[in-house]
Amino acid sequence: MKTMTNLTNRPAWIDLASSDAAASRDFYSRLFDWQINVSDDPQYGGYGMAERDNVGIAGIGPKMDPNAPTAWTLYFGTDDIDELAAKVSAAGGTVAMQPFDVGDQGRMAVFQDPTGAFFAAWQASGMRGFVVDEPNTFGWAELNARGVEKAVPFYEQVFGWTHKQSAMGEGQPPYNELKKDGESILGAWEMNPMVPAQVPSYWQIYFNVDDVDAAYDKAIELGATEMLGPQDFPGGRFAIVSDPQGASFGLLKTVPNS
Repeated sequence: MKTMTNLTNRPAWIDLASSDAAASRDFYSRLFDWQINVSDDPQYGGYGMAERDNVGIAGIGPKMDPNAPTAWTLYFGTDDIDELAAKVSAAGGTVAMQPFDVGDQGRMAVFQDPTGAFFAAWQASGMRGFVVDEPNTFGWAELNARGVEKAVPFYEQVFGWTHKQSAMGEGQPPYNELKKDGESILGAWEMNPMVPAQVPSYWQIYFNVDDVDAAYDKAIELGATEMLGPQDFPGGRFAIVSDPQGASFGLLKTVPNS
């Protein structure tokens, strides 16, 4: 099992805030064969965690704000969440939710980058792992931004990342690979102009799967809606769907670099 334990300045957690947390847990547990345990401690508000060998994969809980959309949130790890909040503000971002304690587990905060995309940060109290890069776990995330040229410098300033830009072919915006210590950890590009104007910038979460087409068919069978059907890209194959509560997510199978 691939468990990330050094999560500073890299993806550290994902969770879903849902309009119907029980239905969401049922959908994802059936799609990805997750075992989800819901905390009976009232301070966690019905939050459930999918785990593998007692290491976290993802969280699913009820929305705190009834007006917020059902959506996946990407968290970045930090050693000092208060210092990070100051960096976000200094770099032109917004502190949407000031750092606060989550029981005795750690501290979190919610931010918006200069293009309006939400993301969160997590400062763990103890050693907290994150299962990644295995089937049915987090595999990738990319920023779909309205004004990506404002977003990339922001994230580089806040998290110390670098980036590599690649042409994507005629009519496609270039793709930015965001790198930590030379390793590509995330992507970012300009939002497709076909996307309706009311859709804000957002981080798209992808889950690794063994077979994109089979996982896509299963998701549809369980009530998901197609956003982008299975298709190849230079690094493998992917699809994007919307779950029955309206949260979008991707299915991804990468091919090793030859």
